[in-house]
Amino acid sequence: MNALVYEDFDAPLTLQTVSRPAPTPRGVVLKVLACGVCRSDWHGWKGHDPMITPPNVPGHEVVGTVTAVGDRVEEWAEGERVTVPFVGGCGTCEQCRAGQHQVCPNQFQPGFSAQGAFAEFVRIDYADENLVRLPTSIDAVTGASLGCRFATAFRAVIDQGEARSGDWVAVHGCGGVGLSAVMIARAAGAQVVAVDIADAALSLADEVGASRTINADDTDDVAAAVRNATQGGVHLSLDALGSPDTCRNSVANLRKRGRHVQVGLLVGENVHTAIPFDRVVADELELRGAHGLQAHRYPALFSMIEAGRLRPRQLVRQTIPLAEAADHLQQMGNFAGTGIAVIDDFG
Repeated sequence: MNALVYEDFDAPLTLQTVSRPAPTPRGVVLKVLACGVCRSDWHGWKGHDPMITPPNVPGHEVVGTVTAVGDRVEEWAEGERVTVPFVGGCGTCEQCRAGQHQVCPNQFQPGFSAQGAFAEFVRIDYADENLVRLPTSIDAVTGASLGCRFATAFRAVIDQGEARSGDWVAVHGCGGVGLSAVMIARAAGAQVVAVDIADAALSLADEVGASRTINADDTDDVAAAVRNATQGGVHLSLDALGSPDTCRNSVANLRKRGRHVQVGLLVGENVHTAIPFDRVVADELELRGAHGLQAHRYPALFSMIEAGRLRPRQLVRQTIPLAEAADHLQQMGNFAGTGIAVIDDFG
């Protein structure tokens, strides 16, 4: 089968012919219909994720058709069209038993703990716990766009951030996950301030529901600008990029008893980013993280899409063949382009 492979971190990605996978006893194999190209794939390629051992095939935002089923799988059959969270829980540990599959210590992640979906076929483990039937009303490209960025934003805004109607929400960084967060927060009834350094990204944020936009490159004090725009600060703020500046600004622009959710990944020396804890204590701020969405929460996401409250396809700016995904992935470090790209041709 065709697959896009890197032999080492930060090495060229090349289209290769590799062996088709077989299912594990608790897993399935999917014929890939669509797969998003995500910044998390870029982080993996750069060597920022300890789960990966090259050579590796990236790709975790997947929609596919079940083509082979392990002998311990009970809930799934060949021919079903499915998607899957990018973090798959084992189903048996303490966290999974509590419904928190996204922080399972034994998690399965295509493209990270195993070969991913930049390929014609991909193996998915823990199938009974993690596969999600895709409604017929949602096409494969839209389904793939949900897999990491949109689903993570849903958890960040709705579950971890607890956005409410009438809240002010700030989103720092308007890439795929940030734009998803803008759309979801607006659907929840919040007013959204979108912050980025690119006018094109801010224009798209405005298109999908932002009430205010701020160009951080043109603003001396971003946190103060957000507080001024929202009459004292936001109730909920998300760092959707993962940098020292966006993290600090996200905390600093909160009003009293506000909630910060860290969505973007801080890597290297940035994992030790300083946070204004004087404000955290004095104003009783909450700091939370968001790491994917459990399979059992997908019906709530699907319901909002089918009701027309969320339009994730609006964020898909291009569909590409597998052969072009290498260049697209490598350019993600330059923050080139806007919105989401999805692979829909694996020939």
